[in-house]
Amino acid sequence: MRPTVRNDLYILSGASCVGKTTAATLLFQREEDYLVMESDLLWCDYFDTPEDNYRKFRETWMNICASISQCKKPVVLCGCGIPEQFECCEARRLFDRVHYIALVAEDQVMEDRIRRGRGITDEKQVTASLHFNRWLRENGDKISPPMELVDNSTLTPEETARRVDGLIRRFMEERKKRAERIGGSISF
Repeated sequence: MRPTVRNDLYILSGASCVGKTTAATLLFQREEDYLVMESDLLWCDYFDTPEDNYRKFRETWMNICASISQCKKPVVLCGCGIPEQFECCEARRLFDRVHYIALVAEDQVMEDRIRRGRGITDEKQVTASLHFNRWLRENGDKISPPMELVDNSTLTPEETARRVDGLIRRFMEERKKRAERIGGSISF
């Protein structure tokens, strides 16, 4: 089955322990205008391919999201990733635009969430999460395409979810205006 509607896709990213899953869960529980998916749902050793930047994993999820969005509701995909991992995929052509949102936090807040909040003691995992969070804070809004950064260092989970929802709704409104300018929906 070939998709006939090109919708927008929303990627909610961030380092481990930054609050992605919590925000996505809150959005999932109350949202009716878009669908929220957690990418960890399918993670397994088969997809653990850092040598190709996890290409099979990204392709699989983009194809799933494109199929789901045929119901004319956009999909928000929550998981760790950066634009270059999605933009190079064959399935990227199935979407009009892909919007990237990254949750970030200050270093000390992140370390506290990792160690105390999640009880992680593996120093390699702690360091990797802190490094990725720092990289996103310093570079996420400067790469192409840019990521919208939401610093949730001082936000509650509910406030974080509201900020993410606000960004998604802003992007949805921009899409609606684009469609009106060209005289209808955006499809293949």
